[in-house]
Amino acid sequence: GRSSRFSMICAASLVFLAIGASLAILIGNVFLVPVMAVGMMFIPFWYIRLTATHYKKNIAAELETALSIITTAYLRSEDILTAVEESVQYLNPPVRSVFAGFLTQVKLIDPDLDKALHSMKPKIDNEVFHEWCDAIAACQHDRSLKTTLTPIVSKLSDMRIVNAELEYLVFEPRKEFIIMALLVAGNVPIMYFLNKDWYHTLMHTTVGQIILAVCAAAIFISTAFVIRLTKPIEYRR
Repeated sequence: GRSSRFSMICAASLVFLAIGASLAILIGNVFLVPVMAVGMMFIPFWYIRLTATHYKKNIAAELETALSIITTAYLRSEDILTAVEESVQYLNPPVRSVFAGFLTQVKLIDPDLDKALHSMKPKIDNEVFHEWCDAIAACQHDRSLKTTLTPIVSKLSDMRIVNAELEYLVFEPRKEFIIMALLVAGNVPIMYFLNKDWYHTLMHTTVGQIILAVCAAAIFISTAFVIRLTKPIEYRR
């Protein structure tokens, strides 16, 4: 639901490009200008990649709560429409809007429950949710199948626990990379206090400026690879 913000992200990317080029110009390093401009241009898009991961985690957590509440209500009433009506007020966006849309379709557009369940399924990209929708649809024809709902919902809890363990292992390399990148960038101001001749060579000679540009390029390129290669693993059952 954030596609309308894409133009804002592109504008932010251009702003970061200008900031990066300006910083390189201010320190008088022409070799660093294209590196800082292009590298900082990707910062908003890296931010989107990172927040998208947290968004999916929040969706899975909210979905676990929603399916648990609705399943409990359905097992009691054996009526999915009543179960969703009773539970929808306790749900949070964006899961709430999906089930609210289901109620609207059944009540105001088409009373076919089977069709409404299958229409709701692709609105959330979650394997367990798709399986739950299929099971609820099957229960409309055979009520004895309702015993399959609780094990399906419990999968979300199992997947959350395993994903948390995998995420901890995957993020260790990212933490180490951040420390190393800070050490590389922090060596420049530290060198000013330790050895001003070396600092002058690094900042005001052609060879030193090229070295700075190469180091900055290595940090930006490595950042892109680290974000791509250390994305959380999604455990599926």
